Order: sequence, then structure tokens, then C-alpha cells
Amino acid sequence: MEMETLKDLYVEELKDLYSAEKMIIKGLERMTKAASDPELKQAFKSHQAMTEKHVQRLETICADLDVSPRGKKCVGMEGLIEEAKELIGEKPDPDVLDAGLIAAAQHVEHYEMAGYGCARTYARQLGFADQADLLQTTLDEEGTTDKLLTELAETKINIEAQRAD
Repeated sequence: MEMETLKDLYVEELKDLYSAEKMIIKGLERMTKAASDPELKQAFKSHQAMTEKHVQRLETICADLDVSPRGKKCVGMEGLIEEAKELIGEKPDPDVLDAGLIAAAQHVEHYEMAGYGCARTYARQLGFADQADLLQTTLDEEGTTDKLLTELAETKINIEAQRAD
């Protein structure tokens, strides 16, 4: 696709986010299996269900624009997911792995927040207020997940990982 207009860039960002979300669903499955802390497992499961809703929102927006959300591979997210897979493959102490999984998940969250923030801004600029609202809802959910992961890390997971020393 040629990118000649802001709308073209917006559509490309939506496709990138769609690809990223699809990868995240699979990545969260792996991370849930690898995590040992029950609260962390639940946080990953909850975020996986939320990610399914993010995919649906992107499909709705793309349908409104009469474009397919498919056709782009998010190489940035692919790299972040690969880093999480490598961490799991190293088989660290379970408490240390949980701390690392939170870090990996937060890298993912921050990548998503950047993408959704840009897409939301493009939607507003282009006059797609309803789409901007949907994107803002997802952006808010990503921020909430990031805060939850920080709280888990600071109040429990990182403390347990430190005891592994």
C-alpha cells in the first residue's frame, strides 16, 4: 500500500495493531503456562480475554473504513514476543521468570500504548470521532494492565525474585 495521506498512514497503523494483537493472544497463552504465580497467571488470562476485545474493535474500525485489518506483519511485536520466548527457554528460577515475564509483558503494553495513541490521534485528526473513542478505550485498558503489572511486580513478584538470590 502506498502511503500518500494521513488516512493511509492511519490504516497502516490499524493493520499493524491488528497483527500485534493477534500475536499477543498467542504470546499470552505461552506466558500464562510459563508463569508460576497464580495472580500473574490470572492477570495474563484476563488480558488475553481483553485482547480478544481489542481485536474486535480493530475489526469494527476497519469495517467502517471498508478495509481489511489483515495484510501487515508487526515486526516490532514479533521481536518482543520472541524475547519473551527466549526468556522462557532459558528456564530461570520460577520467581525470576515471573519477574521477567512481567517485564516482557510491560514492553508489549508500552508498544501497544504508543501505537494506539498514534492511531487515536490520527482518527481525531481525520474526523473519525467514534473510531477515536474506540481506540481510546483500548488505550485506557492497556494503561490499566500496565499499572496492574507494576503493582504485582512491586508488591510481590520482584520481592520473591530477589529472595531467589
